[in-house]
Amino acid sequence: MPNILKNNIIELIIDFPLEHYNFSRFDWSGKIRSVKFKDVLVSSIERTDDVNERHVGKGFYNEFGIDSPLGFEETKIGEWFHKIGVGLLKKDSHQYDFCKLYEIIPAAFTTKFSKESFEICCKSEEVNGYAYELTKEIKLIENKFVITYHLKNTGYKNIITDEYVHNFIAFDNELISENYKLNFSFKLIPAGFIETVNPENKMVIESNFISFKSTPIQQFFLSNLSGGNFVNAGWELQNKTKRIRISETVNFETNKINLWGWQHVISPEVFFKIKIKPGESVEWMRIFEINQI
Repeated sequence: MPNILKNNIIELIIDFPLEHYNFSRFDWSGKIRSVKFKDVLVSSIERTDDVNERHVGKGFYNEFGIDSPLGFEETKIGEWFHKIGVGLLKKDSHQYDFCKLYEIIPAAFTTKFSKESFEICCKSEEVNGYAYELTKEIKLIENKFVITYHLKNTGYKNIITDEYVHNFIAFDNELISENYKLNFSFKLIPAGFIETVNPENKMVIESNFISFKSTPIQQFFLSNLSGGNFVNAGWELQNKTKRIRISETVNFETNKINLWGWQHVISPEVFFKIKIKPGESVEWMRIFEINQI
């Protein structure tokens, strides 16, 4: 059974670490599978085609080390490397692929919860000099849910990685269309984008917001939205027919913000860069707020 955090405004369904999703990509600690605002679904799913439901992203899943997990480069083929929040993965080629299912030895997880919060602790064993303790608290406060992270380096090598929440969002399963508008708290710099994937030209990029001419049938993607500049990145997604908006604010600056989506989902992604010396730790926070327009 999942854990449910609920008040008279927001409902979060959070799977326990070893429940449901068991793929090797997204963090198993605090898998926010579903979010409702006044009984209206505001979360979506990665794919709607015929795939194993236990292998696809949902809701507000997050991920550590999408490009290269901890210690991957120095790990020999056939040996194990860390995927923070998941466990140990077996290396089977020289190139890491986040879409691939790797053999997994799960990390050790403990949980505790109350009516307002859910806390998950993930402890790794030491492999190749790397080890960590991750504690994540998900807390419900009126029309907000807050995710607080504490990551401690318990190994003897530096931890250098990043983390983001994928934010699989749609309002009441409504397809992405001219009814959606995505606002940013910083200036968009298209000339500085690393990738621009807009095959049908249905995505419209303005100075600080993105809109759509109609429903995109193909996937779209933008990377490096701030042009490499460090910004206090925030975003707000609105839907004018449902008259709902959701926003994310963070307590850190970043120079990596991406956007991915498909006809059924839109995902603004704000990355937190991590560098922790042995014995040290770092904390960061994400605040999601949902309102009626």
